[in-house]
Parts: sequence; structure tokens; C-alpha cells
Amino acid sequence: MALNTNMNRRTFVGGALAASALTALAACGKNNAATSGASGGTLKFYINDPVAIDPYNTQESEGTQVEHILFDALTDFDWDKQEVVPKAAESWTVNETGDVFTFKLVQGAKFHNGDPVNAESFKRGWERICDPNMATPSEIAYHLDPVKGAKEMQAGTAKSLEGVVAVDDYTLQVTLTAPMADFLLVCAHPALAPVPKAALDDPNGFLTAPIGNGPFKMDGKWESGRYINVVRFDDYYGTKANIDGINFSIQKDPETAFKEFEAGNMDFCQIPSGRVDEMKKKYGEAADGYTVTPEKQVLTGAETSVYYLTLNNNDPVMSNPIVRRAISLAIDRQAICDTLFEGTRKPADCMFPPAIDEHAGNVWADCKYDAAAAKKLVDDNGLAGTEITLSYNSGGGHEDIMTSIQANLEAAGFKVKQSSMEWAAYLTALGDGNYQIGRLGWIADYPTMDNFIYPNFFSTADNNYAKYNNPEVDAAIEKARTITDENARKQAYRDINQMIANDMPVIPIMFYAHNHVGSAKLESFYYDPQGKAEFAKAKMKA
Repeated sequence: MALNTNMNRRTFVGGALAASALTALAACGKNNAATSGASGGTLKFYINDPVAIDPYNTQESEGTQVEHILFDALTDFDWDKQEVVPKAAESWTVNETGDVFTFKLVQGAKFHNGDPVNAESFKRGWERICDPNMATPSEIAYHLDPVKGAKEMQAGTAKSLEGVVAVDDYTLQVTLTAPMADFLLVCAHPALAPVPKAALDDPNGFLTAPIGNGPFKMDGKWESGRYINVVRFDDYYGTKANIDGINFSIQKDPETAFKEFEAGNMDFCQIPSGRVDEMKKKYGEAADGYTVTPEKQVLTGAETSVYYLTLNNNDPVMSNPIVRRAISLAIDRQAICDTLFEGTRKPADCMFPPAIDEHAGNVWADCKYDAAAAKKLVDDNGLAGTEITLSYNSGGGHEDIMTSIQANLEAAGFKVKQSSMEWAAYLTALGDGNYQIGRLGWIADYPTMDNFIYPNFFSTADNNYAKYNNPEVDAAIEKARTITDENARKQAYRDINQMIANDMPVIPIMFYAHNHVGSAKLESFYYDPQGKAEFAKAKMKA
């Protein structure tokens, strides 16, 4: 999932987390300390303006933050239990070959308009994601690529998802084109949600006021640039939320949101660059890095996410692998982490965050700082004075990072300028290939190695903004997805990672960590390693 903002286990089915990383994430479980039992209240939460809150196109962190509490998918990943758990599906079975999944839905669940949540509503929701005739086609259809008939529907040669069948009201059967050990985790993505018939009857209204099956429902509609309000859904089939509602306060940038926080008008937001240590002293630091409680309000826990530069491989300059290598070697990642983020983030040496797979064999040879080697590549290959434009989305706090990178590249001999634009326009520019170097963040849609490889590097994947095309990598990815043995699958993805490293179509910069602060009004508030807030269990002081 693309990150809009300036950051946005033990073995499980399809296990993707390295055992060595489990120790580091052992504290990720929710704080189980007793609370006062307070409930009610409206939580004010900062977001940047989303791209979409309708699940069919929920493609980035801000929209997902809203959508995931309006809608429930079939499964969920529980960071306490470190496993896939039921959500809208109460149980499931998998056939012997691992390519047919049968889900039994919770009976009696309702949408916010009172319609029943049934198997047909899941089929309807998934088909909207694959439908190329939507007014704005989905950017997240890659989630359903493993499903039989998904690619045909995306191509317009089929009108329905052949592999998704509503056997009866409460039985959904999903057939894949090949076995996929990680598929139950794919089903945990919030966008793979059911939708009522209203989504087809009034698609324009559904875009700004979607009707879901989750613990909160819309209160009015999304007011772009201003706010999105939701309130508790009291007919929710699961455990009811503690708080009354959430005001998603849309601010132009993190700095403005933080000023609102300091003025007492915001309950959760990012901490501006260079102020993390100051905030720790003022508000206290959460013991686990993820749970806000009174006087322990600053969160710095590691995330399943990576900040990277995407390089337009079709651009005449960026198509040169020597240029790509020189750029990577020129960037002082440690200085960025230390200076701008006070050591809370770590330099990235590949695309896999340690929490996903911490392994020495993942390191990219040229993903390090070597200013002398970078300058030599530039000088020896006549690249001095080559013009490069660094593009990024405004309002996300990326200016300081880009300025630091610009200084590094200019020291190597490149001539560099910056270009910024608002988020939706920026994503359009990336998708159209109207850029040289862009910045992106990727946070796990679901915690698997595949989720860092397939969406970003498979030649036809929607998020492959680098326009990277290596048929050998494509074939290796398709094969890896079918491997049922966990250790063999992990090694296959490590091998693919090194194939990509040799081409260097993107440049990893740093692994994210939370840099957030909550107000003293929050009795207990969990913000998970995937950057999703657990609003339904949040408690506020009376």
C-alpha cells in the first residue's frame, strides 16, 4: 500500500516473518494493562486528504485509515496472536491442492443501511475492484490477480469473476489460478470487503459516503480538504466500539496538524522532523512503541514499511543502470535517519523491512553510502552535469528528505531540481510516467514477502511505477507464489530480491518507524506496525 504521509510473530498461514524479526516485534502486541473502563467521546485523528475511501480503490494509507473501520474483510491479522483470525468469515476450509478456499460468513451481519451481508455482497465488492468500466478504474486490482478470472475481467474479456461463487447466502467459494499459501492474508486486506447493492445503484454517492459492514459508519459525507466524520454502528455484529465516533481532520501538512495538537484540537498526529526527542521528554514514550496511554504518549515502534525512490526506467537518463547505481551510492541514508528522524528510522539496504524478513542475503550491494564511488561513476562515465528532477507529493513532510538527497546528488556531480504536487496528481504523474525520480513509501497490505515484490516489480502490476520489466523476475514471482513450503518460499523471494537488486529499478532509502503522538485524552489507543489505528478498541477519558 502506498504511503501518503511522512512516516502513510510467530509463523502464520503462509508465514512470511523471519524468526529473528519476531524478537524485535515481540512488543508489538497491544498493551494489556488495565484501563479505567472509560468509553464514549470523539477521537480527533489527523489525515491528509485521501485518494479514495470507497473500498474498490482504497490504495493508500490515508484512505485505508478511514475505510478499514467502515468495512470488514473476510479475515484479519491479529498482532497479539500473530496469526490470521476470522472477521466477516467465521471459518474457512482449503482444499488439498491449496487453490480453493471456502469461507463461511457470520450470519446476521448487516450493512449500515440494514441490508444483509451475504456471499453475493462479497462477490459484488470484489468484482467492482476488477471492473475496468468503473468511472475511475481501480488501482488495487493486483490483490485479486491470483483469483481465477480476475485478469480476464480486468482486461474486459469477462463480465464477472469466474473464481468467486456465492454457493449460498453464507458460503463464499474462491478458486485461484494456482495454489497460493499467502491467500488468507490477502483476504485480510480491508479493501477486499463486501458492498451493498447501493454501491451499484448510486456509485457517485458511494464514493464520498460508502455504506459498510464495519464497527463505524459515515456521519455525512467526505468533505474533501476538511474532514471525514464517522460514528459507532450500534448494530455491528461484532464487539461494539468504545468511543462514539472519529473526526478524521484533514490538514494540509503534518506541521499544521501538530500545531492543532499542541493547541488541544487534535488527539493523534505525526511529530514534525527533529522534534521526536523533545516530545518524548514532554509526553513520555510508549513502552511497546505502539500503544498510547496517559504519560506514555509518543509512539516509535518499527513499521512494516520502506521509504524508497522510484526511478522511471523508461526515462532516457534513468534507463542507464550506471546512473541508478551512482544515485544509490551517493545518498547518505544514515544522515537522513539521524538528522531528520533522530535515529528512530533505520537506513534501508533492500525492500524487505526487518519485520518482514531479516536476512543477510537480502542486502543490495549498491544500497549503501559511498560518496567517492558515486562521484567516480559520474566522472568516469561523463555524467557530470546530468540534469535530474526529484518529484514528490506536497503536504507530507518530504521536503527536508528531498533537500538532503538533492545535496548528496549534487555533491556527486548531478544537477538537481525539485518538483512537488498534491498527492492525487502526483500518483497520476507516476502512473503516466511523467517523472524521472519520485519518492514513495510502501507499507505492507498484509505482512508477506510477496506483498513487497509483486505489486512493485511484476511487469504489469499497478504499483510498478518504475515501469520495471524483467521477464525472468516475472516468471520467478509467479513460481514463488505457488510454493507451499514456507522455507522454500522465503528463499525463492530472497533470490528474486537479488535479481531485482542487480537491476536496481528503485532505490531503498529507509525503513519507517512510527513518529506519532497521542493526547492525554486517550486512555488506550493502539497503532499497529502496518500503520492502522485500532479505533474500535480505543478508549478515551471521560
